[in-house]
Amino acid sequence: MDEDAVDVTDADDETIQWRRDASTSRTVRLLWTFGVGTFFAAILTVVCWRLYRLAGEAAGGTGHTVVVALIAAIAATVLAVAASSDTERHLERLPVDIPGEKRLDRAVDAAVGTVVMGGVIGLLMGVGRYVSQNELLAVGASPFTFVAAASVPLALVALVLASFLQSVGRLDPEERTIYLYEPEQVIDLAVIEAVSIRRLGDAAVLSLTYAQPDGQYVQGPRRIVVPPAVARDVAALVGSES
Repeated sequence: MDEDAVDVTDADDETIQWRRDASTSRTVRLLWTFGVGTFFAAILTVVCWRLYRLAGEAAGGTGHTVVVALIAAIAATVLAVAASSDTERHLERLPVDIPGEKRLDRAVDAAVGTVVMGGVIGLLMGVGRYVSQNELLAVGASPFTFVAAASVPLALVALVLASFLQSVGRLDPEERTIYLYEPEQVIDLAVIEAVSIRRLGDAAVLSLTYAQPDGQYVQGPRRIVVPPAVARDVAALVGSES
């Protein structure tokens, strides 16, 4: 089941709580994994290429083979541990302190993202080098190196989008109030005269139009990200008031 937009209704009252972050939202998790993994992969690609060249200068083809085998072994180990149903048990064998469950999940996501994007960047650079050496394209390796380089700004966009899509809050229909956390904000639906909903994947971007009594500006967020069910409830509450 996709946990990306799970709503939790308190049995004791009518409040609706939600949490959208990397631990509950698949969309946020994928964006975060891609963003962080790409940054790490770009750095490690440079490091691995340097080691590859140094090993070649020191031991020729044997040095190249050792470096490639080592990189492949590390990548396979990371993917195997990530795919395991008991990652924590495997990590207990290592002489390191195991972080909490959420931090461990984020560390595993970052490691998997690094391996995957490292493979993508390495493949692009390798194909570009092969094309350039064999003069298969008039433009040489530039299309492949451009795509590889473009992954870094795309990773930054992914991290910004992941941050925007995170949301933790509570809707109290009885008080007609939205409580947002991280950062803390309170939105009184009594001062909202209209809302519009735009679906963004499995999230909903709720645009709020504030009333301006006596022409005064009312402070508050103009756009918030909530699960679609919460967005519909807010629209219904604002519509019932008008």
